Amino acid sequence: MDIWTVIGLAILPALGNLAGGVLAEFTATPKNRLNNALHGAAGIVIAVVAIEIMPEALEKASAWVIALGFGLGGAAYVVLENGIEKLQGNQGEQGGSNLGMWMIYVAVSVDLFSDGLLIGTGSAISFSMALVLSLGQVLADAPEGYATIANMKGKGISRAKRMLLSVSFVIPVVGAAVLAYYLLRGQSDSLQMGMLTLAAGLLTVAAVEDMLSEAHESAEDTRISILAFTGGFVIFTLVSAGLGS
Repeated sequence: MDIWTVIGLAILPALGNLAGGVLAEFTATPKNRLNNALHGAAGIVIAVVAIEIMPEALEKASAWVIALGFGLGGAAYVVLENGIEKLQGNQGEQGGSNLGMWMIYVAVSVDLFSDGLLIGTGSAISFSMALVLSLGQVLADAPEGYATIANMKGKGISRAKRMLLSVSFVIPVVGAAVLAYYLLRGQSDSLQMGMLTLAAGLLTVAAVEDMLSEAHESAEDTRISILAFTGGFVIFTLVSAGLGS
């Protein structure tokens, strides 16, 4: 697979994020809709890990490599979250909506960077895996883009700034994909699978701690929320099966 294919696959999640943001820009953003969208996105992320990543990793790497990679991914999330919280604490109330805008931007950029890491690592393994991972992240990032713009609207950030930041999310995902592709291409299965499960650990914790927490803060869960989570898992499973992955 050449680098341009990798870049093309990496751009797709950014486009999914942008599509969700555009929907939030030009429609009402009720709290229950945000809750359902985030539950659906979390279900998709869990399915990506359970259906696509773990079976491949178990087939090609030892259990300790998988456990170490996943554990490091969770630890990476803690480090990143702690850094963002310290930055918020150091800035205090200074900057108002401007600070809030950048905190949202950093959080989403970190998530998209992990998406790019996942796609770049998958690209070093096979095109089919990279394609399925990319499509899975498109489905998950659309609700996230919706939530991001909805939050920015609530903080009073101008539409021009919101859309500019939304478009710029392509940078972290493409950058991470290119980096992972060049670093892992031709490496051993253990190293590739270790990095893949590291990205899986980061995404899994983010789905539980970020997506679901934000969903619960936005509105009380309903039966539709549960169906949205289940539906997200089912949709990705069918997409993966349909592509023969």
